[in-house]
Amino acid sequence: MRKLTACEFITIDGVIQNEENDGDGFKHGGWFFPYADEASGAVIQERLAKPVDLLLGRKTFEGWETYWPTHSNFWPNVMTATKYVASNTRNSSDWQPSVFLSGDLAGRVSELKQTDGPDIHVFGSANMLQTLFKADLVDALELMTIPVTLGQGKRLFQDGSIPAAFKVTTSQIAPKGIISATYERDGDVKSGSPQIEEDDER
Repeated sequence: MRKLTACEFITIDGVIQNEENDGDGFKHGGWFFPYADEASGAVIQERLAKPVDLLLGRKTFEGWETYWPTHSNFWPNVMTATKYVASNTRNSSDWQPSVFLSGDLAGRVSELKQTDGPDIHVFGSANMLQTLFKADLVDALELMTIPVTLGQGKRLFQDGSIPAAFKVTTSQIAPKGIISATYERDGDVKSGSPQIEEDDER
């Protein structure tokens, strides 16, 4: 089965939005750039070098299809990866290979994960991610947490999520404070109570 990973820059208060969408009043575009350094850049390059396909919301895709074809020297794989696009209003693009998914998104993505091919990464696409979280279709998170709070903007778990446990499989703190970590699904939420050791002399 193909693994689906959400890859995001995220603030301490959970915001992943980076630019204004449809006049929504977001005013903090580019908030992660001041914290970039050589160490965090190396993490980004390592992640972008993975041979994956992409699953994108329509708005994210429309921003990318005009940008990446002329900037792909930074990310060559973006040109060869199949771009699966969640959209009920579009069904084609000159930027290939692209496949448009309409209708029941959770069902379509569930079927997609069962097919042969590379793992699937999601970038941005905050609205689409809410559907994927609720349907328990996200297998891992690759997050780069930036030491800043914004107080506004679309969040990773904007509409909440199902209870789920994760384990950290990689982590790094860069000199300017970016925490890069990979979280893999680890079953259901576990609970327990603290164990207090009794004094042997009692």
